[in-house]
Amino acid sequence: RPRPELTLAPPGVPAGVRIRLGEPATAIDTSGRVVHTAQGGYPYDALVLATGSRPFVPPVPGTDRPGCFVYRTLDDLEALRAYARGRRTGTVVGGGLLGLEAANALRLLGLETSIVEFAPHPMPAQLDPAGGGMLRRHIEALGIAVHCATAVTGIESDGDRLRVRTEGELALDTDVVVFAAGVRPRDELARAAGLPLGSRGGVLVDPACRTGTGDPIY
Repeated sequence: RPRPELTLAPPGVPAGVRIRLGEPATAIDTSGRVVHTAQGGYPYDALVLATGSRPFVPPVPGTDRPGCFVYRTLDDLEALRAYARGRRTGTVVGGGLLGLEAANALRLLGLETSIVEFAPHPMPAQLDPAGGGMLRRHIEALGIAVHCATAVTGIESDGDRLRVRTEGELALDTDVVVFAAGVRPRDELARAAGLPLGSRGGVLVDPACRTGTGDPIY
């Protein structure tokens, strides 16, 4: 929902600029140069795709159970904080930068916290094994348990609690599960419009950020 404290446009929106909130784009007609929404169509001479990303949730059973959250938006954080009130334990899936931030947030909410990371050490994209080992010791000194080199295979219900299953023998009983395992590009509009995509998703562009279709789309 709109948050005035985070909006740069109003008041004083530049002349000629129209802001449409709560009206998501549903399709791009590249031949007719029109962006469609549920309320109508918006012709364009040039189109900029700024659709952002979505949280990556591992494709395993049980990730939609009550008590499972992603760590992305302010609404996500508010829902997580409300649910965590009065509970004792939390588990974060993902040991990257966002996962460490989520784990510390759970710790500050008073939950006994664990991290499950697929890589051999935390923050594998930024640190080598030696640096990752030092970071792990620092995290554990804060009272956060770190389980590396294992992948989550499913989330089960155990009464009013959850159980996080992994590839190995590790199983964590917890009250809250937070998925902070990275993001994926929101390229659904581009995919449906036939724009060229990367092998892992996202729109392919040239050095000027133009798509490779010859259309004025950036």
